[in-house]
Amino acid sequence: MPDLSYLAAVRESYDTVSASYFEQVKPPAKLDPLSRGMLNVFAEMVRTAALGSVADLGCGPGKVTAYLAERQVTAFGIDLSPAMVELARSAYPDLRFSVGSMTSLPIEDDDLGGILAYYSTHHTPPTLLPVVFGEFHRTLAPGGCLMLAGHVGVGQHLRPTRAYGGHPVSWESYLLPPDQIAELLKEAGLVLTARLVEEPSEGAERTYATFFAHKPERP
Repeated sequence: MPDLSYLAAVRESYDTVSASYFEQVKPPAKLDPLSRGMLNVFAEMVRTAALGSVADLGCGPGKVTAYLAERQVTAFGIDLSPAMVELARSAYPDLRFSVGSMTSLPIEDDDLGGILAYYSTHHTPPTLLPVVFGEFHRTLAPGGCLMLAGHVGVGQHLRPTRAYGGHPVSWESYLLPPDQIAELLKEAGLVLTARLVEEPSEGAERTYATFFAHKPERP
């Protein structure tokens, strides 16, 4: 059995920062054009394929889930943090949100038309990413689309102690090279369609990457 003890720190930390996170994190409509564009591309892809619902994994307070729903995508959210899920349910009562982990999704095999993992996998230790990506593959319908976006780096292991207004946190983050993430997706059986690496903007330190992949059709 894999060691999933890191999940407790992630859950507790996001419960702690949930209210400040909701206030501080921009909704998609206020993101930069490129970030919005990637979400819009994903929405169009899953609408066109029409293979089933979309799971927003690590949905936080539901802002991105709601953005997809506004674009006629049947979307629901799953998050590890009960406090985040309660915020999402309160803000978007017409959408479905539940508590769960990407390491063991409460979803049937081949059930999803799409998965969005939007800045939600970087707390996963690299040795456990095959478990998470394996769950993506298991739950996607053949032809189903994955959009994964997040911070990337050269193998940094970050251990912040405060976040979102100075709240104490105990999560850890792992910033992997884009090539390593792409290879792990392929090893999980997903076909990489495209990737975009965004260099840090002026005054910023982080590099971001977006990956599009899909589960192969059955022969």
